[in-house]
Amino acid sequence: MLKNLFKKTTKKEIIAPISGELVSLDKVPDPVFAEKMMGEGVAIIPIDGKVVAPINGKVIQIPKSNHAIGLEAEDGTEILIHIGLETVGLKGSGFQPLVSVNDQIKIGDPLLDVDLSYIKQHVESIITPVIITNSNTNNKTYKTTPNVQVIAGQSPIITIL
Repeated sequence: MLKNLFKKTTKKEIIAPISGELVSLDKVPDPVFAEKMMGEGVAIIPIDGKVVAPINGKVIQIPKSNHAIGLEAEDGTEILIHIGLETVGLKGSGFQPLVSVNDQIKIGDPLLDVDLSYIKQHVESIITPVIITNSNTNNKTYKTTPNVQVIAGQSPIITIL
């Protein structure tokens, strides 16, 4: 009976992939993200252009426009880091991928260099959604701590319970 009181919880954390201000998804001025159509998550208003791995796992997608990166954690959690809004239209300008599809990654590994000043000049918003794209199918609970400053590769942004 006592064993049930002290069950181990398997909690995992997703770490900030970029430094800046962590905000809730409803602050993203795009309904696809704000209404969680792509999944649960948070957004970061970045202060620099260094994007790092938020989990241990592998790279599963980099679009030709290099404006986003898809990752899969060791536990199967799929994460999309989408730099700015409407950035697909930049056709890769301002984005320099540092990894390739199928690369193994560890928390803090460099993924992408982003020229934030260039991006700011060409799109409406640099807000960066970080989405768990398979959150609707994996029966897990997510806890976030918005409205705080986060440091890439160090600050937890989502706890998976």
